[in-house]
Amino acid sequence: MITVARRRALTVCSVPNCPTLTGSGRCAEHRREAEQERGTARQRGYGRGHETRFRPGVLARDPVCVLCRTARSVHADHHPRDRRQLLAAGLDPDDPQYGRGLCGPCHSRHTATEQPGGWNR
Repeated sequence: MITVARRRALTVCSVPNCPTLTGSGRCAEHRREAEQERGTARQRGYGRGHETRFRPGVLARDPVCVLCRTARSVHADHHPRDRRQLLAAGLDPDDPQYGRGLCGPCHSRHTATEQPGGWNR
């Protein structure tokens, strides 16, 4: 039996004026820059309260994804306000009432279309 590897077409980096060819999206340099700008989870405010209160509370309440209602929830997503909006309003962003459980594909789709810097913007 002979197996043939599929080749992926190269495209130009999605950052304007960058001519670098890549497998998809941004080139390695621009991907690295975006990750540094984004910061770590701790730098974005996801600390001990998120790990011990928010995530376990949301996933216990929503064991099945609230969007597709077919897959198991694996992500605790802030909704309808994001973490920054909750903090600005003086609310506790680690309170599970401000979250919803999502499966991986639904969480990725939401992040890509709604979050700043998402690929759909």
